[in-house]
Amino acid sequence: MLEFIEGPEDLKGLEEKELAPLCAEIREFIISHVSRNGGHLASNLGVVELTVALHYVFNCPEDKFVWDVGHQSYTHKILTGRQKGFLKLRKKGGTSGFPKPEESPFDAFIAGHSSTSISAAVGLAEAREKLGAKHKVIAIIGDGSLTSGLAFEGLNQAGHLKKDLIVILNDNEMSISKNVGALAAYLNRILTGDLYIKFRNSTRELLKGIPKFGPQMSKAAQKIEEAFKGIVLPGMLFEELGFNYIGPIDGHDIDAVLATLRGAAPLKGPVLIHVVTRKGKGYEPSEQNPCAFHGIGPFDVESGKTLSGSISYSEYFGKALSACAKTDPRIIAITAAMKEGTGLNVFEKEFPDRIYDVGIAEPHAVVFAAGLAKAGFKPVVAIYSTFLQRGYDEIIHDVCLQKLPVIFAIDRAGVVGEDGPTHHGMFDLSFLRHIPNLTLMAPKDAPELEAMLKFALASNGPVAIRYPRGKALDSGLDVSAAENKNKNKNTIQAGNAQLLKDGGEAAILAIGNMALESMEAAKMLEQEGMNVAVYNMRFVKPLDEDSLRRAAATGRVITVEDNAVLGGFGSAVAESLMRLGLGGISFLSMGFPDVFVEHGSQAELRAMFGLDRQGIFRAAKELLESSALNRVRTA
Repeated sequence: MLEFIEGPEDLKGLEEKELAPLCAEIREFIISHVSRNGGHLASNLGVVELTVALHYVFNCPEDKFVWDVGHQSYTHKILTGRQKGFLKLRKKGGTSGFPKPEESPFDAFIAGHSSTSISAAVGLAEAREKLGAKHKVIAIIGDGSLTSGLAFEGLNQAGHLKKDLIVILNDNEMSISKNVGALAAYLNRILTGDLYIKFRNSTRELLKGIPKFGPQMSKAAQKIEEAFKGIVLPGMLFEELGFNYIGPIDGHDIDAVLATLRGAAPLKGPVLIHVVTRKGKGYEPSEQNPCAFHGIGPFDVESGKTLSGSISYSEYFGKALSACAKTDPRIIAITAAMKEGTGLNVFEKEFPDRIYDVGIAEPHAVVFAAGLAKAGFKPVVAIYSTFLQRGYDEIIHDVCLQKLPVIFAIDRAGVVGEDGPTHHGMFDLSFLRHIPNLTLMAPKDAPELEAMLKFALASNGPVAIRYPRGKALDSGLDVSAAENKNKNKNTIQAGNAQLLKDGGEAAILAIGNMALESMEAAKMLEQEGMNVAVYNMRFVKPLDEDSLRRAAATGRVITVEDNAVLGGFGSAVAESLMRLGLGGISFLSMGFPDVFVEHGSQAELRAMFGLDRQGIFRAAKELLESSALNRVRTA
């Protein structure tokens, strides 16, 4: 049936009895394409029936579906004319892995970061009222996203405004890492109180004591208790916030979901439908290990094994932090629902009492770390660059203003590839470097990441280390004796750059993973008779001013960064050169321009913007040739 569905109208043409087989087809379709291209599997498999029912009952795009995070939007895309794009899912020119309004009118709002759907839906609902329209607005949010305060800010206003709005809570008991915190334990907290336990136990004993029928009555009471636990208590929270609560219902029972949506559609005011689903539904490896299949690369469908066995920077970081923690009991690891993603699952195995997963609550993670640091601990906040943006004010106000020794391990920095513009980490150098008291670093390879981590743990103030997504590289490039008095391999000194290659015609100043690409470009230039120096700058703040002076003495300086060029590393170098009175040279800053970069492989995107060895080679050669020509003309 799936090949004949090009839009929701085709779906509506099916009989209801055909929807369950269609859901099975969709699951096969998703598994097949994600196994080839990678993507978010477990969460998408969990919402197939829910999505089919939504499109069967409502009239999208007139009715607005606002997806939260976007990890659950594949079925929505399949049903709205984008099946062919799945051949290149998350690849350049293919379908995006997240809702994207410019890709389709069926995508009402962008979704890449968690917990935004309810607030956006409230805005869309209020706009509908002001415009005199009649369409429905439906937000679909996972239970993990409710650990973010932003979701409750949206619920709070929705309950206050009392406008027609449907919020569907997709309850699969998982965010990316297992849900944590008071909200996740809401029912257990109520149902483990002394009064309730005494009442429950005494009732069971009383029923068991009834001759002949006691055991059966006790079992019946237990079933009633489970129903009470699932139906009455969850609704209390949302009813108090002003919502009409419906549920919980089985999210994989297509008939039950259809009936519930039809019943909720005409209701006035805010409605919350509680749908219980299973992450990874229909594919056993994903059901058994939903964390591993949350965001996954290509894999073998039969075995469920991924096709890449190389260690990532995230895993390398986790092992390095664990090694440091063995000799320093003050080290504490903190993550925001991303233990596996940041490599801290490695740390958790060795130090389960020294790791905290605060849920999808990045601002809280930063302030929580500040409190620990204030008391003498060494908190390490491991977080993706794109998500660290959500804790920006707290970094300034709660950490750096107080000069607290919090370490930010910024994973997925720079262009991340297939997840696209909502997940690229290309702004952290720009939004961090101007904050007082913060030391900002980026390693060229994995051993240097470990060295920087040790440097940060020995520091007395806030430190941020950013590193890329992907395979952890060991370049084998040692510290230059000319640049490091200590001469020990990968010993880091504050603001000390590393001279990788000497040269007198120009100097390439590279930060982080761009250092190795710059070295390869310099070798290519050398083959054409151009002698160019390469500096692994290591620090964006503080900058190595001695290295800047030597670089400026060549008359030509090129900066290279895996970051937005506006306000980034190159800007820092240019400002310092001017302040040191080293202007009047040929200067080129290479980085990502003032655009949101689309999805594609990391290699493709870097090549597109000239941030690979070929691009650096071409830019440096052009600068060398043009500046040489200008000097001849001047003479």
